[in-house]
Amino acid sequence: MRWALVKVCVAVTAMVVIAFAVPLGLVIREMASDRAFSDAERQAAMIAPTLSITTDREELTRAVLSTEPGDRGRLAVHVPAEGLPLDIGTRRATSKDVATVRKAGRASITEVTGGFALLQPTALGTGDIAVVEVFVPEGEVSHGVATAWLMLAGVGVALIVGSVAVADRLGVRMVQPAQRLAGAAQDLGEGRLGTRVPEEGPTELRSAAVAFNSMADQVVQLLANERELAADLSHRLRTPLTVLRLNAASLGEGPAAEQTRAAVQQLEHEVDTIIRTAREQRPQPQGGQAGAGCDASEVIRERMGFWSALAEDEGREVRLAGVDRTVRIPVARPELAAALDALLGNVFRHTPEGTAFSVDVHHSGDAVIVLVSDAGPGISDPKAALARGASGRDAASGAVGSTGLGLDIVRRVAESTGGDLRIGRSVLGGTEVRIWIGLYGSRPERVRRGHGRRVGRGTAWQRRKEPRTTTGSGAQH
Repeated sequence: MRWALVKVCVAVTAMVVIAFAVPLGLVIREMASDRAFSDAERQAAMIAPTLSITTDREELTRAVLSTEPGDRGRLAVHVPAEGLPLDIGTRRATSKDVATVRKAGRASITEVTGGFALLQPTALGTGDIAVVEVFVPEGEVSHGVATAWLMLAGVGVALIVGSVAVADRLGVRMVQPAQRLAGAAQDLGEGRLGTRVPEEGPTELRSAAVAFNSMADQVVQLLANERELAADLSHRLRTPLTVLRLNAASLGEGPAAEQTRAAVQQLEHEVDTIIRTAREQRPQPQGGQAGAGCDASEVIRERMGFWSALAEDEGREVRLAGVDRTVRIPVARPELAAALDALLGNVFRHTPEGTAFSVDVHHSGDAVIVLVSDAGPGISDPKAALARGASGRDAASGAVGSTGLGLDIVRRVAESTGGDLRIGRSVLGGTEVRIWIGLYGSRPERVRRGHGRRVGRGTAWQRRKEPRTTTGSGAQH
């Protein structure tokens, strides 16, 4: 739009300049020519008094040389006489032209070498007609024309440049609000719900900005309502959980009773976490508050401690590596815990009892990679497993009976940091789920192109360098 306005203004201004400058230039050229020939007529009239008094050659010669054009060789007098005509001064016009002017009795301009000759008839005292010739050089006929044309061209260029500047400013005034609106739409699509557009610019764009801001407010309100609904639905689970807790308390003593009570307690804790997270989470203007996140190593150790009890009961060999140091990531603690629970829960649901699994954490400088691997049958169609609610196909093994929401939770956690989720074949022979968590909001392009092979090699190298650990609880603390 900006360049279109500039082109239109250039075209219109150029047509206006041409329409006025070309006729004005022609008028200036005619005025310069008229001025030169008017001066020539005045100079020819200076010799007329002498011709009316005498036709003597010597007298006429002195009179011609006493004038400025005569002294410069630009004045000549043609006097008729018996026999050969009397020519005084420098002659340039032909005899035919002189005879024509003498016969017609009116002045004439004829083109000669180097310019023009003004032939002015003058009556003599004897009744004959003499012809005064004044030479006008080509330079005097066009004197000042080139300068005037250059000035007109300069004025035309200045008008065009001025129109371009004005059109550019008008284009900026129209384009900038549109660009801000497009950028705000992109930010809103990326999850920055606090994005708003200044309501300024042309009337149409102001209306679009008002509509966009209203839409953004409605989106925020809908998300808030959704969170409240999730919190309310989770709150309703407290009643049946209370019944379960009371029933579990009456089971007496024993390993099964303790495990049941622990499971009910953990479930109550998770419901409380969902309610608190749903009601405390608010849209962040710029993708979250600075410093928000958690220690991935601590969260992974905690969740592995919970799942290790079940792994021990089922005879599963468990390995945990890379959690011996603090690893800060821009993910809230409940979200990371939910993602790990979804992955580990898939391992227990969709692999046979006794199947080994491992959790590895790698720090690559600008990202944290969490690998959850198992020795199960693997996934026949990883792409279908990543599809949310994929027609009842199992999210971990491709079997029927899964909604696919578990891996969707994990994927959203990774993508919120600029990372991603990938499924492949693990070195244990089964499935490897790789969570790429960006530390700076997005991954550099050089890492994005080659991180797959580096992660694979890093995993194998890590397994060769670190001793294999199996504990009764399945967790390495």
